[in-house]
Amino acid sequence: MSNGSSITQFLLLPFAATRELQLCHFWLFLGISLAALLGNGLIITSTACDQRLHTPMYFFLLNLSLLDLGCISTTVPKSMANSLWDARAISYAGCAAQLFFVLFFISAEYFLLTVMSYDRYVAICKPLHYETLLGSRACVHMAAAAWGSGFLTALLHTANTFSLPLCRGNAVEQFFCEIPQILKLSCSHSYLREVWLLVVASLIAVGCFVFIVGSYVQIFRAVLRMPSEQGRHKAFSTCLPHLAVLSVLLSTGIFAYLKPPSISSPSLDLVVSVLYSVVPPAVNPLIYSLRNQELKDAVRKLVNGWVSADTHCFLYPAKGFQCSI
Repeated sequence: MSNGSSITQFLLLPFAATRELQLCHFWLFLGISLAALLGNGLIITSTACDQRLHTPMYFFLLNLSLLDLGCISTTVPKSMANSLWDARAISYAGCAAQLFFVLFFISAEYFLLTVMSYDRYVAICKPLHYETLLGSRACVHMAAAAWGSGFLTALLHTANTFSLPLCRGNAVEQFFCEIPQILKLSCSHSYLREVWLLVVASLIAVGCFVFIVGSYVQIFRAVLRMPSEQGRHKAFSTCLPHLAVLSVLLSTGIFAYLKPPSISSPSLDLVVSVLYSVVPPAVNPLIYSLRNQELKDAVRKLVNGWVSADTHCFLYPAKGFQCSI
C-alpha cells in the first residue's frame, strides 16, 4: 500500500478471540452504555426542567453530560457491533469520522472542565461578583468556546493524521481509531508533524491544568477560612467531584498519547483507552450526584413525577390522563 488512498478499510483490535468472550464484551459494553445514557439523561433532563438548577454550575454540568453521551456513542456502538457479528472492519471514512468525534468530545470536555474550575473559583472566592462575571451570556460564550476549541483541535489533528501516507498495513491495534495507532501505520517521516501537534496540544493542556490547579489552590484557601462547617462541606461537595472527573480524564489521556513506546502493548493500550473513553461517561453522573444534594433532590423529583404519572395513567385510563412515554 503506497499511501492512505489505497486503504478502503481498517481492522480494529478485537477484545476477545473466543465467541463466548466476545458476547461477554458485548453485554458489558451494553450495560456501560445504558448506565451512561440513564445517568447523563437524568442529569440533562433534571437540569433543564428544575428551575432551581438554572445556575452556571448546572448549565456547565448539562454540557458535560452532552459531551459524555457523545463520547461514548462514538466508540462503544461500533465495538459492540463488531463483537456481536464477529467482525473487525471499519471503513476509511468511518475511521476518520470516529477519530474526529473522539478528539472533539474529549478535547471539548477538557476545555469545559477548565471553565468549570473558573466557575467554582468565582463562586467561592468572589461570591459578590458571581452574577456579574458569570451571567447567562458569559456562560453561553464560555461553553461555546469550549465546544469550538474542541472542534478546531479535532479538525486539525484528524486532517493532519489522515494526510499521512500509510503503508504498514491496515490493522489498528485499538478497539477504535486513535491517533497513536494510526501513526504506527505511517511509512513517512511526515508523521513527525502530528507528533509536534500532539506536543503543542499537550502544552495547551498543561496550561489549562496550571490554571485549574491555581484556581483550586485559591478555592481551598478560601474554604479552609470559612467559619461554618456546613459552608465548608457544601463547597467541597461541589469541588471534589470536578477534581475527580478531571483527574481520571487527564491522567489516562496523557498516558495514552504520551507514554513511551517501550512500555506500549496492545493489552495495556486497550485498558487505558477504555479508562479515558468509556468509563468516565458512565461514572461521571454518579460522581457528580453522590455528594450533591440539590442534584439528587432534582433527580428524585423527576423520577417520582414519572412514576406518579404512569401510576395515574394505569389506575385511571378512562379519564383521558396524558401518559408519559
